[in-house]
Amino acid sequence: MQRRSRTAVLAAASLLLAAGCSAGGAPAASGGSSAAAGGGPGAAGPASPGASASAAVPPAKGSVRVTGVLATGLKSPWGVAVLPGGDLLVGERDTGKIVRVAARGGKVTELGSVPGVAPGGEGGLLGLAVPSTFGADHQVYAYFTTASDNRIARMVYDEKRAPGNQLGAPNTIFKGIPEGRIHNGGRIAFGPDKMLYAGTGETGDKQLAQDKKSPAGKILRMTPDGEPVHGNPEADSVVYTYGHRNVEGLAWDRDQRLWASEFGQDTWDELNLIEPGRNYGWPEVEGRSKGGSSPAGFVDPVVQWKPADASPSGIAYAKGSIWMAALRGERLWRIPLHGTKPVAAPQAFLTGEYGRLRTVVAADDGALWLVTSNTDGRGKPRKGDDRILRLTVS
Repeated sequence: MQRRSRTAVLAAASLLLAAGCSAGGAPAASGGSSAAAGGGPGAAGPASPGASASAAVPPAKGSVRVTGVLATGLKSPWGVAVLPGGDLLVGERDTGKIVRVAARGGKVTELGSVPGVAPGGEGGLLGLAVPSTFGADHQVYAYFTTASDNRIARMVYDEKRAPGNQLGAPNTIFKGIPEGRIHNGGRIAFGPDKMLYAGTGETGDKQLAQDKKSPAGKILRMTPDGEPVHGNPEADSVVYTYGHRNVEGLAWDRDQRLWASEFGQDTWDELNLIEPGRNYGWPEVEGRSKGGSSPAGFVDPVVQWKPADASPSGIAYAKGSIWMAALRGERLWRIPLHGTKPVAAPQAFLTGEYGRLRTVVAADDGALWLVTSNTDGRGKPRKGDDRILRLTVS
């Protein structure tokens, strides 16, 4: 298979990082130089270098402790959204159902099923998000696969109605994202600018990632109504960045910089710092550049992993680090950051202990919620799968 490389955007020395592991013996990951910090046009934007420098630098080595199991018996869980007050909304990819999981006690209540979901392969009910206005409008946003496309819709959640009948009819705000058996992307999140971001995949049609007229293989930025945001890289377009293979993780750090995880093909999986309008290279390149020999214009990943060690899905930011859930790698990665650069080698935790890991979400108190993915057709389900774990981290 083609081995890809990238031209570094900032002149910085490449750093080969040997990863540590709570259980010992984690395979290596490599970290590299990143592009300059990027925030969305019209968003709060990146902090000044002085602001980043003044923030506490996380320790090189962290820790993870599983302090409880919140819920068990979930079927192909994928998207998670945190409600005001801390309860979780969880979407089941293959059933199309959304459930509410109480942060205290773990009681599971079914909201209902999203009409039109057509599960198959990696498609189905994928990302969930709630806006900052949820307390007033009770809107829940979902990214899902239909028989003809991937789309984003919003529904009113009325918890006063009977369980199973608490979702209103979907109001589609954006449609026409290509769908396929693979690489549907699907992560959605509201940013610090209160705009909606979506990571998409190229569905196996590699050239769509470089086609800026297609929403496939992109990170999209839109208003809560699904319209292009004033100040996006191109007028009248929701395309924020392009050249992605399959983006399933989005998170912002303390300085409101956007980070994304991305599945590689056979060579490198990536953690990228996202800058508006930039080209992340797929399918022309995969992973970091070597000696500046790759074509100009592509952005290097900040960290890269062999797919056997990662195959990353959701990411979260907590305690000065990006935390990345790995599917094939069956581990949780910690990437400690100082500004835009890792301060140490990525560190792996829980390797093989809970199987495939799909989604990680930061709780308001600094803990993490971690969701397994062993009932997705590629894992080996164990008694109680799939489950949500509560983690105390440092």
